[in-house]
Amino acid sequence: MKTFARLALVAALTTTTAVAAFAQDAGMEKKDSYRFVIIPKVVHPWFDKVNNGAQQAAKVIEAQTGSKVQIDYSAPQQADVVQQNQILESSIATRPDGIAIDLLDANGNRASLEEAVGQEIPVTIFDSVPPEGMELTSIGNDFCEQAEIASKRLVELLGAEGGEVAIMMGVPSAPNHAIRADCHKKVFEASPNIKIVATGIDNDDIETAQKQAAAIMQANPNLKGWVASDAAGPIGIGQAIKEAGKTGQVKLVGLDDLPEMIELIKDGTADSSSSTKPEMQGYWSVMTMWQKAMGIDTPKYIDTGIAVLTPDSVK
Repeated sequence: MKTFARLALVAALTTTTAVAAFAQDAGMEKKDSYRFVIIPKVVHPWFDKVNNGAQQAAKVIEAQTGSKVQIDYSAPQQADVVQQNQILESSIATRPDGIAIDLLDANGNRASLEEAVGQEIPVTIFDSVPPEGMELTSIGNDFCEQAEIASKRLVELLGAEGGEVAIMMGVPSAPNHAIRADCHKKVFEASPNIKIVATGIDNDDIETAQKQAAAIMQANPNLKGWVASDAAGPIGIGQAIKEAGKTGQVKLVGLDDLPEMIELIKDGTADSSSSTKPEMQGYWSVMTMWQKAMGIDTPKYIDTGIAVLTPDSVK
């Protein structure tokens, strides 16, 4: 793992140096300072990891170019598109060198995003997909594949007997959560011995997920398994499974790699997890904003990949 981290850093430094050299050769004027805004869905430990990656990118750019890089991290207190748009519009008014945002609602965010683009502020979408028709660079992973890894694993765990399962939906309007939930459903619907008996909505909040999961398990005593569409969901589900004394009886296949999720795998409450790479998403969000700020074209999509966490890998 340490060797991989060193190689990744070398590659990142090489990329940064190459971009800086390209900009100089092309006659682009390097700024003495840049300010980039990161707007997540909500206050959440997963997004703290995104911010960590963004701060790492800022240090790399500073080290390679001498330009000062400021990261303004501004999260809505609740997963509310109105609050998120208020932050986005306030950020636009300050004329930053770039904005990276994880969309709560592609349609609800569109007007504010169009305003930013109209004012020629570079915009990057992370952990989501852009609104239809908007040519914005997006950074993330194959959300459907990530869900399929989890739901297919749950089907495998339940075996020929199958049984009743439930899905925690996250924020239903969020593009990545909606994609995952839909792909979970398709896997289960294609499995004749699996029956979806309930769905919960936690709005990416652990406490809400715990309460929803507890209520669903009480209403469905024969429930055999859970999957989730967001990072908070499986942590709350795991807490509810423990409190109900159903560890081992109700199977949980999680999502993402927060410390609480890893502990649930270690103690046997969860079987495994399919994880995004939030630090990498934050890192490349800053890198793409920086390149756009210099007038350099960026890819339409950057896939940061999926990590599968198992009891062996989390040791």
